[in-house]
Amino acid sequence: MTIQRHHPPGLHPTPTYHHVTIVEGRRDIHLAGQCPLAEDGKVVEGDVLAQVDQVVANTAAALAFAKATPADVVRTVIYVVTPDADVLSAVWDRFVESEIGEAFTTASTLLGVAQLGYRGQLVELDVTAATA
Repeated sequence: MTIQRHHPPGLHPTPTYHHVTIVEGRRDIHLAGQCPLAEDGKVVEGDVLAQVDQVVANTAAALAFAKATPADVVRTVIYVVTPDADVLSAVWDRFVESEIGEAFTTASTLLGVAQLGYRGQLVELDVTAATA
């Protein structure tokens, strides 16, 4: 299996992600939206960055279960309950600097949204990975 990440000519430069990810000869892995829930099913206490840390831990566990790594991720979508660009940037930076940071070198989208599924939930991560 090969994963190729590209910046096509004519598209704007990106901070860490790539515009196009191409996977050949793969096994697809689709994670459910990873939420900031502890093992007891409750939203972790703290601000959005504390929630990012729980989402990182949950995502790392889900990838490991699927025998995948952050390097195998081919698409991410981050949802953050905020209209504030500074909050979005802080969330992006926290993910990129985390133990799963390599997952965000691929095709990625970051969205500010009005609401997520759990009361008090501020962030959610959607992940698709591919392995041989």
